[in-house]
Amino acid sequence: MRVHVVSDVHGNAEALARAGDGADALVVLGDLVDFVDYYDHGKGILGRVFGPEKVEVFARLRRGRAGAETVRYMRSLWAGLDNAAEVVREAVQEQYAELFSVMTAPTYATPGNVDDPDLWPDFARDGVHVLDGEVAEIGGLRFGFAGGAVLHPGFVPNRRGPWRPYLRTEEDFGAALAGLGEVDVLCTHVPPAVAELTYDVVARRPELGSPSLLGVIERDQPRWSVFGHVHQPLARRVRVGWTECVNVGHFQRTGTPHVLRW
Repeated sequence: MRVHVVSDVHGNAEALARAGDGADALVVLGDLVDFVDYYDHGKGILGRVFGPEKVEVFARLRRGRAGAETVRYMRSLWAGLDNAAEVVREAVQEQYAELFSVMTAPTYATPGNVDDPDLWPDFARDGVHVLDGEVAEIGGLRFGFAGGAVLHPGFVPNRRGPWRPYLRTEEDFGAALAGLGEVDVLCTHVPPAVAELTYDVVARRPELGSPSLLGVIERDQPRWSVFGHVHQPLARRVRVGWTECVNVGHFQRTGTPHVLRW
């Protein structure tokens, strides 16, 4: 059995169309949307709506970790649109229509933080399965799926903005994992809370991994834990007990799926 796994597609429909070539199934671990393209500021939703010059300013603020200034800058951009939420929704739907259409059957997909999971059921079709807090049997193994990213403790996201990333509390994410029961393969967007897997060597900062996910791995020892989210991790693979924990890669840039064989 051969399964290809990808994550952090960020709009790369051309590579996604080839991702299932030679595989018995394709697993997609989220972040389909290209919201901010840090490599080409004219691409992505922000580039399409505001143009590359304004995205360049946003990217520079993000790299400089000017949190409050970044928020103020983005609010000023959104305020210049008549209906920012509708503009974003249309752009996201346009990307989803293209990305879901190129997924080869069978595909099993769970959303990432840069996704709108409420829209996903509209694009599922025969052979393309949307799963979050659910289990699928693939080649005789139980694959458990839990999407989204976890919030920093005490952080309250802005639910009134034009874009609401898929962020959930650690308690909510942990409950989704618990509902899966024992599985052979844990499929998440975020990594377990292991320092080597959460630190991004290019951004020079740690992303937030999930302690609940690490706890499930330590307790149940599934065969694999696969995930994305961190684009340039300090380590792509770490073994926790009997479990091989694998960051499957930044698919937007690599265009190469990770391969599971059994």
